[in-house]
Amino acid sequence: MTVYKAIKNFYIFLIAAALALGAAGGGALAWQLSGANDAQYVLSKYGSTGQEVRSVQQKLRELGFYSGSVDGIYGSGTQSAVRAFQRSVGITADGIAGPTTLLYLGLDGGSSSPSTQYSSADVQLLAKVISAEARGESYEGQVAVGAVVLNRVAHPSFPDSISGVVYQAGAFSCVYDSNWNEPVAESAKRAAIDAINGWDPSGGAIFYFNPDKTNDKFMHSRPVITIIGSHRFCS
Repeated sequence: MTVYKAIKNFYIFLIAAALALGAAGGGALAWQLSGANDAQYVLSKYGSTGQEVRSVQQKLRELGFYSGSVDGIYGSGTQSAVRAFQRSVGITADGIAGPTTLLYLGLDGGSSSPSTQYSSADVQLLAKVISAEARGESYEGQVAVGAVVLNRVAHPSFPDSISGVVYQAGAFSCVYDSNWNEPVAESAKRAAIDAINGWDPSGGAIFYFNPDKTNDKFMHSRPVITIIGSHRFCS
């Protein structure tokens, strides 16, 4: 298990325990973890108000799931957007911004998540290429493929958009084969969100390849950063 997933699972366990001890009811329920880095988690749902709701609305807006006002009021529009996001990443679509939903949104109370300007179409395209390129790989390997796409978006040598990177001539062979038309795996949808929220198991790689499937001299010449499953991730 990676350090990222271990911490994530630990927080989910602590959150569940805290919620079990907390009083049931509407509004928002907040609590803090004390330690070197304090983290605050908020359970927001229909009728909740405040800064936490604004954070949820802003993140959903950045990801293309919400088009309403970022006003800190958890109304029907916010609830519908949360449900749409939850369905897209394969978690329970209850319309409540609970601990698991906040983790997938990158609002887990730890270090601030990166600002994103990706639309829902961008997220779907990233999930599609992850599903096609990393089919059969571990979840970490799927996130790493997504991270490479995003690393290219940020790199001056590549197009500055997800669609530009994915459809760059010769960049991803999956665009031209039968895998491209296969249904997108639920794990790939979650992996796309995790990559957008800053998890990069590739270590900043801008290339990856399967040595058993290519003899390309350029790819084999690239310095290897890490190996995850069948893929070598390179600078």
